[in-house]
Order: sequence, then structure tokens, then C-alpha cells
Amino acid sequence: MCAARILVVDDQPNIVDMLATVLTFHGFTVDTAGTAAEAVTLAAERSPDLVLLDVMLPDGDGMEVCRRLRADGAELGVIFLTARDARTDQVTGLAYGGDDYITKPFDVEVLLARVRAVLRRVPVDAPPAGRAVLRYADLELDQDSLLVRRAGQRVTLSPTELRLLQYFLLNPGRVLSRAQIMAAVWEYDPATGSNVVDTYVGYLRRKLDRFGAPLIVTHRGFGYALRAGETS
Repeated sequence: MCAARILVVDDQPNIVDMLATVLTFHGFTVDTAGTAAEAVTLAAERSPDLVLLDVMLPDGDGMEVCRRLRADGAELGVIFLTARDARTDQVTGLAYGGDDYITKPFDVEVLLARVRAVLRRVPVDAPPAGRAVLRYADLELDQDSLLVRRAGQRVTLSPTELRLLQYFLLNPGRVLSRAQIMAAVWEYDPATGSNVVDTYVGYLRRKLDRFGAPLIVTHRGFGYALRAGETS
């Protein structure tokens, strides 16, 4: 398997140089950009597996860059890097399609752990192993092609949404706690806490519910379950 390719986008040369050095040392292939325009161009040319993306860029907003990449159908991981640590900014970053949100200054070991965790959700060279197609009711996930369909209609998901759906499909009918979902999908305990689980379940519900009755049910005080014909 080839090394994962990471695009580092930041307008501060010292941060870019430090991240490029650290990531290269740990075996990643690294490209760098200092502007939003460069980021979009390099993402199209180099097809990175993950982008470390500064929110505040000299020619635009990193969140808008992420939105453009997602709109273009890019199946890559996105981790926002920012000096802003307000929870509203974190939620906004997730809403724009980010997979994680790290505030500056950050611990390099923590950043590496989060990079590896997000990359585990993103296909690099090979699709995830396991049963080829997971099905529940009128919903299916082809784990070889990573295509999701509901009622025959294609559903476009981000890498994190895809892994979350996979976890539900591997555990149909079970009530899954936020802690279980966090451990299985994120594989670490992010600073944002279990709130990120609720946020992503909301994203997934909105995309799936466009094509049929709700399938993800809330069990208040416990967690969530994939159950057809049941209301929260």
C-alpha cells in the first residue's frame, strides 16, 4: 500500500514547514499550499487522502474550500486547523464537511493521532474489508465501491458519514451508545466530546431521510439504533 498523501494548507510558513517535516518523517507524502486557490488546484491535481486545512486563509475561508471539495465529490478526509476554539466554529466546520477540528496551538502527537484516525475512515488504495454489501430495509452500502443507495437512489456521504453508516449497518436493531459510536467511528476521544456524534447522526439522517421514512431512531438517555418502522 502506498503512503497516504496529505495536503497541508496554511498561510504561516513556519506551521507549513513544521507539519510537512513531521508528516514526512512519519511516512506520509506531503504537498503544501498557502492559499485557498492553491488548495483547490492541488487537491484536483494530486488527489490527497487528507487535507489539513487552516480556516483563515488570505484569499478565502478554509470552510468554503472544504465545501467546494465536497461538492466536487472528493472522498478525502478534512481536518480544520484554526486559532478559533468556539464551539459554534467547531459545529460550523463539521457542517461544511470537516471530519475533525483542531485548535492552535496543538500537540503534534495529538494531531498525528487524529490524522491516523481520520485516514482509517478514508479509503487509501483499497476498499474496507468485510462483507461486500451491507443491507437494511431499502438501504445498502457496497463496501467495495463505497456506494450508498436508499430506495435505489444514490446517497453521497462524507468519509465520516460513511463509516458511521457502516457501523449502524453492522449492528442493525441494536441500541448503540454515544461512547460506543465514538470508539468505533472516531477511534479516540476528541475534545469536542460526544456532541460530535449527535452532529453527525443529524447529518446522516438528513441525507437518508430524503428517500424514505426515518431509519435512525433516538433512544433518549441511551443512544441511537438503526430500526425501520420505529419513531424516536
